[in-house]
Amino acid sequence: MTAVLVIAASDSSGGAGLTRDVQVLAHFGCEVLCAVTAITAQTNEQVTAIHLVPVPVLSAQIGAAFAGRRVGAIKIGMLGSAATVRAVTQALPPRDIVPLVLDPVLAASSGAVLLDAPGREALRYELLPRTTLLTPNLPEAALLLGEKPATTLAEVQRQARALLDLGPAAVLLKGGHASGETAVDVLVFGASLRLLDAARVARTQRGTGCALASAIAAGLAQGLPLADACEQGKRYVTAWLRREE
Repeated sequence: MTAVLVIAASDSSGGAGLTRDVQVLAHFGCEVLCAVTAITAQTNEQVTAIHLVPVPVLSAQIGAAFAGRRVGAIKIGMLGSAATVRAVTQALPPRDIVPLVLDPVLAASSGAVLLDAPGREALRYELLPRTTLLTPNLPEAALLLGEKPATTLAEVQRQARALLDLGPAAVLLKGGHASGETAVDVLVFGASLRLLDAARVARTQRGTGCALASAIAAGLAQGLPLADACEQGKRYVTAWLRREE
């Protein structure tokens, strides 16, 4: 069975974080290895407490995961601090050995900050160059670039390219926060640009970013090309949202 290492936080509500990642990866037949970055107390409305796992413990978890078996892909979610970002970056193998999908969890749906300004700087300049695929939504892309969120497809494409210039091998800039009947995600890698679209589902759901990144990581671990893995993730999340309607 293919193994995916998830480096992320727990979520007591079960709506996002490690719980959501495990559910998605199990759906795709992957074994899950995990390194817990933080313990959070959350409901669907708010984050009430966050405890960051000490860096030595986090580093030991990652080392133990790689010592146990071959890892087919890595999925990273909430990191929480600059120290955590640096510890994770230092513990990772090169992306040409194990593909890495980074969901840049910067804030909760309720607005709580989950990665502060120093953490974002460390993410931008230290972790992004080690990343195979970055999967931000529009607000996250804007925060990483120090800009306002894109409001047109042309702006989304420009911001995706700007994020690509920061070092990841590819960027999937998600259009779920945009408007219109179609939800369009922009995938850029090298000189290529692809649009992944689906009819917009008229509902919101916590954990969609976790689910998408985990579904893509499953595809990469199982040998799918990057674009195919992204399309698989898009189909999975769209179907999940429609089931929940």
